[in-house]
Amino acid sequence: MNAPVKLEFFKNPKNRELTAAELEAFAKELDQIKQDVLDDIGEKDARYIRRVYSAIRYSSVLGRACLFAGWFPPAWILGTGLLGFSKIMENMELGHNVMHGQYDWMNDPKFNGQTYEWDTVGTADNWRQTHNFKHHTYTNIKGIDDDIGYGLLRLFPEQRWKPGFLLQPIYSIPFCLLFQWGVAIQNLEIGKLIYKRKTWKQFVEEWKPTQKKIGKQLFKDYVFFPLIAGPAALPVFTGNLVANGMRNVWTFSIIFCGHFTKDVEVFPKTVLKDESRGHWYMRQIRGSSNLTGSEAFHILTGHLSHQIEHHLFPDIPARRYRQMAPKVEAVCKKYGLNYNNASLLKQYGQVLGRIVKYAFPFKK
Repeated sequence: MNAPVKLEFFKNPKNRELTAAELEAFAKELDQIKQDVLDDIGEKDARYIRRVYSAIRYSSVLGRACLFAGWFPPAWILGTGLLGFSKIMENMELGHNVMHGQYDWMNDPKFNGQTYEWDTVGTADNWRQTHNFKHHTYTNIKGIDDDIGYGLLRLFPEQRWKPGFLLQPIYSIPFCLLFQWGVAIQNLEIGKLIYKRKTWKQFVEEWKPTQKKIGKQLFKDYVFFPLIAGPAALPVFTGNLVANGMRNVWTFSIIFCGHFTKDVEVFPKTVLKDESRGHWYMRQIRGSSNLTGSEAFHILTGHLSHQIEHHLFPDIPARRYRQMAPKVEAVCKKYGLNYNNASLLKQYGQVLGRIVKYAFPFKK
């Protein structure tokens, strides 16, 4: 029998409640931080994203070339590493950020957020719906934001417990290794089909573009490149497989550390009633976590190591989050809000703790 849904939503004692006047002032200060950056955006940001684009192309070409000599182990290791790096950067620093419209002002078709298609099995259109709209508008709203556990994991006590969650410490491992596939089918909402809230006809129509994208990606990585590699087909195939796995594990780790650490909160739908700009900002901060690290680390995460700033300002070029972070942290401190910032090791440990703890019917 399922445990009852917890009615009391967790409120982190590290955050204090703000009055209406404080929320208005709080929003104005964050708006000003955003405006200061908007006023400065220009050619240096364009040069940066073009360099990122070039680095991705060159590392991909060089990686695939090395894999053609993949029977020589050092060449296979180098090729796989370069290809994995290319796929990570394409998904995190290029695709994700471009699709947020961060570079639409350039009027360059390569960086158009509405038409960009990325190198993963999920379609960009589905991502723009589930991520850009649902997740960023309704961040951590239980029953609307599908990113809360991705329909597979119980990560908060507010989620209904079912016996199947006892296995989540085990099945979260293949989910991590195959993360792009989970993201690809997320917008299909298969649960609605199972519980007859969606017809097969609707599902088939929604599945068609996903099926087409999956076929294209599988053909490219596991048929076309191995075939043209001739005698190096096997090392090329395995190199592609490992590179995709590297990207999956990395994106899973960064995304989960940005959303499912110990201090993060989820919210009931009732918070949306008459939600002010200040309330929305506060919800983003209370539902996000940052990661500390070097400049290279931040770039490799697509600057999603600054998840708080990303949730506050999703359409600002992500490379600017580092300069915004100290100002955002100061505003949080001024208004008594927890600015959740720690190392990847610490945050990942807390994520694993949630996966294990809430596999059981704990209510807090």
